[in-house]
This record gives sequence, structure tokens and C-alpha cells, in this order.
Amino acid sequence: MERQIQKELRKIEEKEGVRILFAVESGSRAWGFASPDSDYDVR
Repeated sequence: MERQIQKELRKIEEKEGVRILFAVESGSRAWGFASPDSDYDVR
């Protein structure tokens, strides 16, 4: 999944003309409480 997230972040950079300097996973996955249907929260 990490590769997919990085790919999406690169797409955002290209579309918006910005450079993402730092991205962090947040939400239930970051806290270790993810369920099988949890999404991925990136800030």
C-alpha cells in the first residue's frame, strides 16, 4: 500500500504544481486500531 500512497502523492504534486515535503499516516491505522475495512488517512 505504501507504493500506492506514494504514487497518489506524486500525482497530487504534478496536478497542483507543489512539492509535498512531509506526509504522515494518521487515523486508526497509525494508532493500531484498524479494522479490515479501514481507509488510509494521510496528512
